[in-house]
Amino acid sequence: MKIAVITDQHLDGRKGSLPFWNFWQKFYDEIFFPTLKKEGITTVFDLGDTFDNRKSLDYNTLARIKTNYFDRLRGIDVHMILGNHTTYYKNTNRINSPELLLEQYDNIKIYTEPTEVKFGSKEFLMLPWINSGNKDISMESLENSNASICCGHLEIDGFEVTPGMKFDHGGFDPSAFKRFDRVWSGHFHHRSKKGNIQYLGNPYQMFWNDYKDQRGFHIYDTETNRLQFVKNPFEIFDKIYYNDIDEDYNKVDTSYYTEKYVKIVVEEKRDYQMFETLVDRLYNSGSHDVKIVETLVSDDDKEDLDISTKDTLTLLNEYIDEVEMTVDKTSLKNLMRTLYIESCEVV
Repeated sequence: MKIAVITDQHLDGRKGSLPFWNFWQKFYDEIFFPTLKKEGITTVFDLGDTFDNRKSLDYNTLARIKTNYFDRLRGIDVHMILGNHTTYYKNTNRINSPELLLEQYDNIKIYTEPTEVKFGSKEFLMLPWINSGNKDISMESLENSNASICCGHLEIDGFEVTPGMKFDHGGFDPSAFKRFDRVWSGHFHHRSKKGNIQYLGNPYQMFWNDYKDQRGFHIYDTETNRLQFVKNPFEIFDKIYYNDIDEDYNKVDTSYYTEKYVKIVVEEKRDYQMFETLVDRLYNSGSHDVKIVETLVSDDDKEDLDISTKDTLTLLNEYIDEVEMTVDKTSLKNLMRTLYIESCEVV
């Protein structure tokens, strides 16, 4: 038996942005649904954060999501656990968006409490978002489960949230999951694996922190015990490292950047007319947005050139590391990570 495993789709993410939705739908149209059909897959595991906004969702976006995703899943059994983005309150899973929005789909089973299920020859523990309201029953399930595979939406210490940004304070110790042969988790969008624990990563890029970070979904074969990664080849973020001493940008094919968000990182700019022409050509080719990162440094400061190209979380972490303070730096980094992620949801 083959099972498709997907997580952290955030289908209403980026405030229902149409450019992002069109980019995500390309994954569903050309990768996800064709793969289900080709492999004869009739069961899907959804490991949480199917929706993005825990407080609200506009009708137009919901209609788009139902028509282009959930309606196409009819005839396929979907087993969905709750993530932190799909629960209204932070201390209970009682009120959640999947149960309220997906009542019409009898093929979707939503797990609000830890539940053991069997598919093929394997037993699974479906473990939804853990909070103060269900922590006791969740810990009891972890300690007593007979399942060989745990599917959750977890915060586990020692794993990267994004490349270079490690979550290492306030989460579960990996030893809490030692009884399982495999642990598959959503929540962190970056794919990573240590021991028996694997963060599967979300299917597509959503923010600049996702630049060049491989995305996709997985297929699990219960008989061979093989977990196969299915890569999403599409990217919406791209960078141009501009140096007109080495390259003639009038010859660059800007159609490559159509329907992409582009950053031009200026390393050397001598021909101002060619630079302005490049920016105009990118917009005329249909780039969603073009941001310019100027690096105004002398030759003596070339070693510091990369500071303007680092992502926000990296810069915040480096600043915290450099400043003398009495508070715990790891806790502060995790707080800044949470605030940063929340801020991304409203831009």
